[in-house]
Amino acid sequence: MNIRPVLKSDAARIAEIYNHYITHTTVSFEENPVTSLDMQQRIDKVLSVDLPWLVIEEEGIVQGYAYAAQWKERSAYRFSVEPSVYLAKEAMGLGMGKRLYQHLLDTLQQLGIEQVLGVIALPNPASVGLHESFGFHKVGEMARIGYKFDQWISVGFWQLSLGLHANQA
Repeated sequence: MNIRPVLKSDAARIAEIYNHYITHTTVSFEENPVTSLDMQQRIDKVLSVDLPWLVIEEEGIVQGYAYAAQWKERSAYRFSVEPSVYLAKEAMGLGMGKRLYQHLLDTLQQLGIEQVLGVIALPNPASVGLHESFGFHKVGEMARIGYKFDQWISVGFWQLSLGLHANQA
């Protein structure tokens, strides 16, 4: 397994991985599949604000990706991000998600990020377990906020403080 920064050539595979979640799960609130161009624009947006977008590959094939997006665009939020991690269906349960997320969190710490805010469509025991294994704590929930596949979906918020600016006012 190799973790590396995303390349433009990864966009089609990333869209393929993500589209599984769009069309088969409530993990993503999107309802229409994305194109590789859509995904490239999303990658460019993350990279344009100097945040990381990583992929994990095995034998040269991208098996998952993780990135951190701005929590909000206002400048006071500059030390807060929202992470996302997605794995190919065939890569689940192999420890790739945990390795990828650890690499992302390490990178965020090196960048001086203070708060990492996981947003999880509920129920999702796998994602909750992943976040809590890294020390995230549930800080809130919005009930019945999304509607997909003829059902209401709640969203929970998990927060991890990297503790870098604890002594700053």
